[in-house]
Amino acid sequence: MKHLKVLLLAAAIVAASLPASAQTWPTRPIRAVVPFTAGSTTDIVPRIVFDQLGVELGQTIIVENRGGAGGTIGAAAVAKSDPDGYTILANSSAHVISPSIYPNLPFDTARDFAAVVPFGISPNVLVVSPASGIKTVQAFVAAAKAKPGSINFSSAGVGTATHMSAERFRFAAGFEATHVPFRGGPEAMTEVMGGRIDFYFGPIGTVLSAVQEGKVVALAVNGPIRSSALPNVPTLQEAGLKDADYPIWYGVFAPAKTPREIIDKLHAATVKALQTPRVVEKLATIGVDPMPMSPKDFDALVEKEISVNASLVKAAGIKPN
Repeated sequence: MKHLKVLLLAAAIVAASLPASAQTWPTRPIRAVVPFTAGSTTDIVPRIVFDQLGVELGQTIIVENRGGAGGTIGAAAVAKSDPDGYTILANSSAHVISPSIYPNLPFDTARDFAAVVPFGISPNVLVVSPASGIKTVQAFVAAAKAKPGSINFSSAGVGTATHMSAERFRFAAGFEATHVPFRGGPEAMTEVMGGRIDFYFGPIGTVLSAVQEGKVVALAVNGPIRSSALPNVPTLQEAGLKDADYPIWYGVFAPAKTPREIIDKLHAATVKALQTPRVVEKLATIGVDPMPMSPKDFDALVEKEISVNASLVKAAGIKPN
């Protein structure tokens, strides 16, 4: 009994030492900033999760799209917001690319954000226009090499995972190509469908319907294994290209000084939402696979991938903005 009283007293002291906001969070709606345009996979994936997360937390998650500058405009808004758990960032792998592309960012990607949890991971899909007549990666690379400097590719913005996927691909394949950035994935896809852009590496979620309807041709996925959403599309490794993989992850972050108790609550609630059958099914239909990870491990991944992407940017000759 004496030990029980001591434990209860210790728990009471810890609870009393926590900020009131951390103990009661959340008591009002949460604003989730998506730093890309509506309709992009970086927008679609969080909305699927946040719909259920709102149920788990008992509060509405209000999604705000603030696209531009490779996702850095929206990220900056979150970095500068109050660290009270009521403003969070839903981002993709673009989060760890931006330090190499934008050296004068008004925030430190590794230090100004606290990683909460990944939503999942997915390969990007190499797509071309049906009008090109190209059906395989090998044929595409041969055509690109046959006309040096004539090939172009679109992306959802400089420094996004769609951009880096294409750079890694062309660097591994050994051909030159001109980058044409757009504000989001839908615009990048439209230009490929119209035949004005030669290729695009789009997330499965935004290219799947276009592939199924024959509006674009899927040549390969850039993950280590084939996607269950596109089982007949080979990987770049199967097409004979090494070091060309560049799968994209999606996840949620909070301002760095957000109380750890809030980070832990948000992590636990998001994990519960991700395990809901309805969410699992919806993410699977757009080719997003589970990526379970603790906040600590997710922070470590961010640190590692910032370094990896810095090397890729240098090797591919991408000029920082």
